[in-house]
This record gives sequence, structure tokens and C-alpha cells, in this order.
Amino acid sequence: MTRKHRFGIMQPYFFPYLGHFSLIAAVDEWLVFDLTQYTPKTWINRNRILHPNQGWQYVSIPLANGSISIKIHEAKILDPVEARKNVQGKLSHYKRNAPYYDAVLNLIEETFDDGDDSLVRLDVRGLAAVCRYLGISFRYRICSEMNLDLPIALNSGEWALEICSQLGADGYLNPSSGKALFNRTCFAKRGIDLCFAQPTEFSYRTIGYRYEPYLSMLDILMWNPPDVVARAASEHVIIKRAIGNE
Repeated sequence: MTRKHRFGIMQPYFFPYLGHFSLIAAVDEWLVFDLTQYTPKTWINRNRILHPNQGWQYVSIPLANGSISIKIHEAKILDPVEARKNVQGKLSHYKRNAPYYDAVLNLIEETFDDGDDSLVRLDVRGLAAVCRYLGISFRYRICSEMNLDLPIALNSGEWALEICSQLGADGYLNPSSGKALFNRTCFAKRGIDLCFAQPTEFSYRTIGYRYEPYLSMLDILMWNPPDVVARAASEHVIIKRAIGNE
């Protein structure tokens, strides 16, 4: 089957790991899925970077209303100015050894808008800034800003099917970690080619630190030039078509 228009549909994440950008690079259009319940302590408002002494630490965006009583698109940043300063502060220890520290700080400046308290828009600006830096095409839409006519009750694996059907996609790519949620037969009946992406580890030198795998893109970009990271996004992933009853 010749792919005509492949979608990726994921929740908004804060400077996610390389595998997230591998998905973006492999699809024609990215749907920011912000319609469901917000879940605290997830990648939506935090990620992992190196700790200045050992291991890793979280870098987080404090929220004014971070609870399960809201939808993702309703999440508001407590103080955008302080959040930006906190992220910059957590990254400051990289300055001693990381060759691309200044470039990453520029991405932070691009991402934060001190007058905008929307967590979703912050996350999307971060994705867009990284994609521009890497030369990855990033055509996206935000689900809460669209007039989608979706059924009220959907299971986790059904959201993508309904959105792809409504918007005319004939291909869908999802991380392989969510494979159990999807039924290939249901996608095939609607003419949608279902595929899964399995990331592979991309390791690199972290001078003065012990390397930690699968950290935020912020860490990867500290140590590697953009052409190397862009190539890793396309090469360190295995994409397979769903088979059987997946």
C-alpha cells in the first residue's frame, strides 16, 4: 500500500526524548492530542536532564491548576517568567563542558513566551523550535483548536482511528510501546495503514558526566551538532507495519 498521508497523534510533551522527534520526522502531519484528562507527573510538563553531580534530575514546569479535574488543553503555567528562569537554572551546569550550551539556551528563549500561560502552546513551541533547529518538517494542528466531531466515549486506542478517519489520513504511526491498544483490523477496514515505531538507543559522549540514556532532547542537543541529531532521529528508529490482530 502506497502511503499518501500519514498522521502522528500524541499528547504534548515538554522537550521530549529523541524518539518523539523520530515520529515527527516520519509523518506528514502531527496532531497535538490535548483533549483528554490531564495527568500530573508525566512528560506533559516535565522531562529528565543530567544532574550536576550524578545521574539525572527532572526539569519541570509548575502549573497553576495541575490536577486530574482538567483537560490537558486547560493546563496553565503558574508563572511563565519564573518557569523559564528555573529551566535555564537547571541547565546552567552544562555550560562548563557542553559545546552546544548556547544553542540550547537560544531554543529555550524561542520556546518561552512570558505572556502566555498555556502549557500546551509552550510544549508545541518547544517542538517547533527543535524541529526548526534540526531541519525537520513539523506540520501540526492542535486538537482542541479544531472542530472535531468525535464520539463521547472512546477507548485509548480508538482516538487515533476516529481522528484519522475524520481528517482523511490513510496512514497512522504510533510508538510501539502502545501497540496493545490498537486493532489493525479496525484501521484496515477504514483504509488506514497502521504502523509502529520502535526507537533504538542513540548514545553520545557527555564530557565530565556519566552518560544517561533516553533523556530529554535538551540533553542530546547540548552534546551533538544539529546535523548529527537530525540523522539520529531518522536512523535510530525501526518502523514496522502492524500485522495480525494488532
